[in-house]
Amino acid sequence: MNTKYSLMIGLAATLWLAVLSGCGRHEKAPIPLPVLDVADFDGARALAEVGAFVALGPREGGTTNAQRAADYLAARLRNLAVATEVQSFPDAAPGGTATFHNVVGKIPGTGDQALIILGAHYDTKSGIPGFVGANDSGSGVGVLLALARALKPAWHGAPDIWLAFFDGEECRVTYGAQDGFHGSRHLAQQLVATGRAKDVRAVILLDMIGDRDLTVTLPPNGSPTLTSLALTAAERLGVREKFSLSPVAILDDHQPFLNAGMPAVDLIDFQFGSAPGRNDYWHTAADTPDKLSAESLQTTGRVVLQMLQNL
Repeated sequence: MNTKYSLMIGLAATLWLAVLSGCGRHEKAPIPLPVLDVADFDGARALAEVGAFVALGPREGGTTNAQRAADYLAARLRNLAVATEVQSFPDAAPGGTATFHNVVGKIPGTGDQALIILGAHYDTKSGIPGFVGANDSGSGVGVLLALARALKPAWHGAPDIWLAFFDGEECRVTYGAQDGFHGSRHLAQQLVATGRAKDVRAVILLDMIGDRDLTVTLPPNGSPTLTSLALTAAERLGVREKFSLSPVAILDDHQPFLNAGMPAVDLIDFQFGSAPGRNDYWHTAADTPDKLSAESLQTTGRVVLQMLQNL
């Protein structure tokens, strides 16, 4: 190889290395994706959300008070940068047709059309003076809002996640085709009508999960796979003693999804009272925020996050 050619090759190599070096100085290092961590769920924040929400007062389904609560929830989700849909729809009810309002926050996934729904009702039972429903089901609302805060920046799973706040869970007289479960029934029917019911991987319902003496029971009318997943998640987080199987079926907002063939599970503590095993605070004016604990909300929220990592 002659000297001139060698010098030209050497010069070219030097220039090329300089170019590469220059590019390196100006390129930004890749930003790692956030990791979903159960520790990101803050029970104290969830409890604060409950307090702010129940300060709105009673929220009987299908009323202007419920609409005011729906507007509040939509604003909270949008403040967290979560795309939000308010579903307003008329439905037959005792006393005549009423307009109900679901609020659905949507966090997109990264892959297929799979869908996971996390749900809670936000309405209160009518006809109970002073009833603000801190546990039933302000607790579910608070956990969903805290989950939105944890999931929005960190969710990189394939399924879409919907945070569904249901109106009209409580019946006015007795549960039936035209009384109770208005919001959950509407969303289940909508999923069937649009062909998305087949995409639903899980519906996880949260109801009455803020009691200081937390005892979450999983009723038999639920998907066995999701029930097992909840117990496994609780075991992994060291809170298995707070979760158990119930021999008694529970009518709740997960039922319309089960009826439509979608997998669903109800995380509910139906022992909310003045002593262990009692339920005497339920549907009374004693259902107030001071009966709840950040620890209980945190336990439930973190179990849900653990479940999501295995769905």
